Amino acid sequence: MFELDLSYSILLVLCLVAACAFEFVNGFHDTANAVATVIYTNSLKPWVAVIWSGSWNFLGVLFGGVGVAMGIVNLLPVESLIDQNIAHSISMVMALLISAIFWNLLTWYLGIPCSSSHTLIGSILGVGIAFSLLPDSQSAAVNWDKASDIGVSLLISPLFGFSITIILMYLLRTLTKKTSYGDSLFKEPKKNAPPPLWIRIILILTCTSVSYYHGSNDGQKGVGLIMLILIGIVPVYFALDVRVSPTELNAPLHRIERVIATLDPTPLSAPDQAVFTEVSTTSRHLLSSISQVHSVDEISKKERFSVRKDILMLDRHLKYLLEKDELSVSTASRQIIKDDLKAVRKITDYSPRWAILMISLSLGLGTMIGWKRIVKTVGEKIGKEHLTYAQGASAELVAASTIGLSTNLGLPVSTTHVLSSGIAGAMVASKGVKNLQGDTVRNILMAWLLTLPVVMILSGSLFLLFRAIF
Repeated sequence: MFELDLSYSILLVLCLVAACAFEFVNGFHDTANAVATVIYTNSLKPWVAVIWSGSWNFLGVLFGGVGVAMGIVNLLPVESLIDQNIAHSISMVMALLISAIFWNLLTWYLGIPCSSSHTLIGSILGVGIAFSLLPDSQSAAVNWDKASDIGVSLLISPLFGFSITIILMYLLRTLTKKTSYGDSLFKEPKKNAPPPLWIRIILILTCTSVSYYHGSNDGQKGVGLIMLILIGIVPVYFALDVRVSPTELNAPLHRIERVIATLDPTPLSAPDQAVFTEVSTTSRHLLSSISQVHSVDEISKKERFSVRKDILMLDRHLKYLLEKDELSVSTASRQIIKDDLKAVRKITDYSPRWAILMISLSLGLGTMIGWKRIVKTVGEKIGKEHLTYAQGASAELVAASTIGLSTNLGLPVSTTHVLSSGIAGAMVASKGVKNLQGDTVRNILMAWLLTLPVVMILSGSLFLLFRAIF
């Protein structure tokens, strides 16, 4: 591979700082998702709300795992894009970072709630598609299966937030109709007067939940971005998790190899038979590479990225073959392959603790700054009436549940769109569609529709420009 000289080391540091800047911008761009409801219902003072939210965002990144982060990393098959020219890797990273940060700052400045998820994913897809247009490109530069899963998640989540909030508002109104506090839930809060204690506790708890899950989901996107940078620029050092012993992979790889040996590839088409042969070859090569190795440090720097590439290609090709009806695979064998691939991927699906801590701090601090623009849009400009206790609690509860579920499934979701659509649903539940402010809703929809294509074109163009220059 290569060693970094001073100039590339400086560029690596600048890229890491830029990734932290993206997450910092993400923080103050998305602060409103958690704090708008507690501020506009007088549950918390603004400065208390943003510090509280920032702290829980920090904890969300710290303890949220890396499932979503790996979804971001696997969207762009870096193992197909890496070559001996480090300048090409830096071109990829800089195109991603500049595009994502630019669009986030622009939409924040205009006060438009825009999805950082769409922004980052659009940047990644733009680079991948641009790479596939290069004359010397010989491999797929986008993991379209993963892209489709993420696309469905990003599409469904705001629709889910809108509709479920309407249902929850209806249930709240029905269940509290004959109670002494029913009317107060659906009335505009008194100016500067805090809500009743039990309502205040509910609103603070939902704010806390959204903050934590926002950190665990959106923060992981920043972690994924850091890993793309590290694997793209210095793959020999970050291709494999040094905390995992390669000997732990022997047993699952042997079980996978035994299952492969029982399969009959003859019903498959010629191209699929070639994939099957490659799976067998890759499995044997992996075993020979790590069978006698007790730590990652014992693997030569030149071989580490090859081991990572073999693991990812084995995973991708096996999953592809298991979808083929022509290949007869028992339920038990499918489960063995699924469980053992997951065990093998432990050495590739990771992030250094310092990277997680760096993103935690960036998102947490960003959440405490620059919140007013988007908070005002969410709190005042989506609906025509002042946010009520019931509307705030319903929208936040649905947002927290949606984000938490998506995080557990390892899928990135737009916190901004889920919460904004939840507020819109709460307004519609009160007085119908006429209760929405058309201009704001139109701006949010335009940002939702334009983000992916605009950022894809921008990042793809920058990538091709940087490749031509460097």
